[in-house]
Parts: sequence; C-alpha cells; structure tokens
Amino acid sequence: MSQSKDIKNSIAESKIQKKDSLTKPVAEIARQVTVRIFTEPGSGSGVVIARHHQTYTVLTCQHVIANSKNGKYSVLSTDGKIHQARLKPVRKLQGFDLALVQFESKNLYPVVQLGNSQILTAESPVFSAGFPNYHLISQDAIEETSQWGTKAFRLTTGKVMMLLTDKSLPEGYRLGYTNEVDVGMSGGPVLNEKGELVGINGRLKYPIQGISVFTFADGSKPPQEMFEQMETLSWAVPIAIFRQLGEDAANAGK
Repeated sequence: MSQSKDIKNSIAESKIQKKDSLTKPVAEIARQVTVRIFTEPGSGSGVVIARHHQTYTVLTCQHVIANSKNGKYSVLSTDGKIHQARLKPVRKLQGFDLALVQFESKNLYPVVQLGNSQILTAESPVFSAGFPNYHLISQDAIEETSQWGTKAFRLTTGKVMMLLTDKSLPEGYRLGYTNEVDVGMSGGPVLNEKGELVGINGRLKYPIQGISVFTFADGSKPPQEMFEQMETLSWAVPIAIFRQLGEDAANAGK
C-alpha cells in the first residue's frame, strides 16, 4: 500500500473515531432525557427539561397531546417506569407547536441542558431522538411499538441545512435538518454535539400535502427551488422560541 493511501486511510479512520466519540456521549444523554408520552389513543415523544423537588417537566409538541381523551397522559421514563402526567398550560406558548406536561416521581432522572439554537449554522451536526410508533419488519409489514418499553427508542444523526430567520413556517417551525424522524418522534429532542437541547422534532420529510405545508406564517409560499429543498428535510421548533416564552414556567415547578 502506498504512503498516500496510508495517509488517506489514517485520516478517514480518524474522522470515524471523532464522529463516534461525539455520538456516544450524546446518545447516552439522549437516551436518559427522552421520554415517551402516551395519550388516548396515540403516543409521541418528549424531553425532560426541568426538575423542581419531585416534579418533572417535559417539553413536547402541542399536536402530540392535543387530542387526548379526558386530558389524560402518561410518561415512559428512561428506567421503563410509567408515570401519570398532567398538562401544564402556558399561555405564552399558544400559537406554537410546543407544550409542557408534568409528572411526579421520587426517582432522580437526568434533565437536559438547554442550548442556544441561534448559533447553529448550516452543516452543524445534530442528533434527533424519540420513540417511533412503528417498526418496519419488511416492505409489507410493520409492527407497533407501544408495548416495547424503552426498546423503541431511536436516535438519528444528521446536520442542519436550513435556518429560517426572516420568515417562519406556522407554529414556530424554523429549523430544517437532514435527520430521519419517524411518526411518534414528534416532541422528542434535537440535540447539538454537546448534548444540549436546540430544537423539538415536529415535522417529517416529504409531507403528502406538498408545497401547501410550507406556506409561511405570513401566507406566502417559498419559491419552487426552495420548496424542493425544504421537503427533503425534517423540521423542528428551535429551542430559542421556548427560552423566550416558556422557560420561566418550566422552572417554576407546579
């Protein structure tokens, strides 16, 4: 093998090791702070963002908890335990696809660190976590994961591709990224390479509604070229919106 090939292989191996060294600790953080939220009759994901005595606060998407019968929720924590939960209304979050639920436990669970989504740039690595509702067995068969417990947890890697600054999609969606996000992962965390929370999953790639889904909050539509890029991405509400509007409420406990 030539010296140049040795150098190239060494560089490639170094890059792989660097990626693994980043992913492993982030994966562990993601697994500890990501929860599954069961509603009646569906489920979604969330992330533990605060602890006040024995009260834990979970950030998720409004659409995850919106249609639960009788306002009943339960949370699956990282140790496999199920906790009865309740909605914590935050008036300032109305109009954004964000919501808070709370549960009580004497157990100590990790709490995610809130990051700064405003310093993300194109190509920034991000990690997306949650609990998919279905597992693909074959091209013709899928299996529900509602009885899988924590085994259903999934973490995907990718990078930021679009950050909407001048305009926003409805409900606060501004962060577009390449990670695969499945049905059921809505409400789960988007983490940076430090394991800090920078966004909340909420929109999947290639929506069947087409360009109408990407109508901006002001009623305008993106140019065709921009739309073709937008539909290839998953979308999140950046954590900066929550930090501006709801962080105080989360830290207030009950």
